[in-house]
Amino acid sequence: MRDLMLGREPKDFDVVTNATPEQVRGLFRRARLVGRRFLIAHVRFGREVIEVTTYRASPGAATSVHSELTDSGRLLRDNVFGSREEDALRRDLTINALYLDVRANEVIDYAGGVEDLNAGLVRVIGDPETRYREDPVRMLRAVRFAARLGFRIETQSAAPIRALADQINEVPAARLFDEVIKLFHGGQALQTFELLRHYGLFSPLFPAAAEMLAEQDDDNLRMLLPGALASTDARVQAGKPVTPAFLFAAALWEPVRRAAKRREEHGMAPIQALQDAGQQIITEQQQFIAVPRRFSIPVREIWDLQPRLEQRHPRRVLPLLEHRRFRAAYDFLVLRSEIGEVDPSLARWWTEIQEDNQEQRVARATELPAGGGGGGGRRRGRRRRRRD
Repeated sequence: MRDLMLGREPKDFDVVTNATPEQVRGLFRRARLVGRRFLIAHVRFGREVIEVTTYRASPGAATSVHSELTDSGRLLRDNVFGSREEDALRRDLTINALYLDVRANEVIDYAGGVEDLNAGLVRVIGDPETRYREDPVRMLRAVRFAARLGFRIETQSAAPIRALADQINEVPAARLFDEVIKLFHGGQALQTFELLRHYGLFSPLFPAAAEMLAEQDDDNLRMLLPGALASTDARVQAGKPVTPAFLFAAALWEPVRRAAKRREEHGMAPIQALQDAGQQIITEQQQFIAVPRRFSIPVREIWDLQPRLEQRHPRRVLPLLEHRRFRAAYDFLVLRSEIGEVDPSLARWWTEIQEDNQEQRVARATELPAGGGGGGGRRRGRRRRRRD
């Protein structure tokens, strides 16, 4: 309803009803119940899955085995059902509590969401501190909708966020992965990043990266990560695919680079140092955001390909172009060249060879020195033979 009123095309619709999840399951043959914290029904129509939620009451409306709060106020379970008005007032934001009665074709607003839409405000329903403690993800959602809609977080709703930011670490790491993807793959990643930093929410999500950001004498991460986020925004807005692997590779690159440098200083070979550092940083990051293996492995491949792209060994150039992570690694190299971490002519060389036909690619690769072509630009010279 929110998007319709703003003249935007909704991505989906939330269906709510006074029927219990069990009753919904009984009505539809292809329905199943999911969730523990919030029990909902998934009803399948062809390839589509319609999420059907029952009206809920406030968590404090009744003492029940269906509602559970921690001592700190975090909501672990919320399956106390209520009326439509009660359901509206327990939602997170006023602009997310608008209902469309499809039979009457009427917008129903119990929380002042229409007024906040017109004013461009993101406002929490109820006492902000209590609502954030119930579910710390609400702080991330406030930021996400502010960035996505170009709204401002209402003053009282914004006030407790900095003090409660560490509550984010109480949220299961697997759930935070889903929330981070929503934050950064909505087309406003750069603005979202700035808001997260402003409210102190970036640090509990990416502590190693935040530590690098806090240092005033090194601007690499300040430039690399925003560049990656701007690139992601451009791809989303152009309807091109994006991958979480690129996001995590950019966010964690500076911690990995520094950890690898320390290992080299203790005598470890550069490639091994990079691989070892990558494993360490990914493992540490998993404590905060559980990155699935289908994405964490590509993250490490993007990092591991960087020295190979820099070396440009003649015999490995063509296989590199066929590597499944080449494009992501190349895009990453371009970002590094833009901040001066590698010679820009190196990125240009890889750009040019992708535009060549196969014969030209072979010629360009064989023109490189036999020991590899660090730096950039085309190098002409006699081909040297080397025994492996």
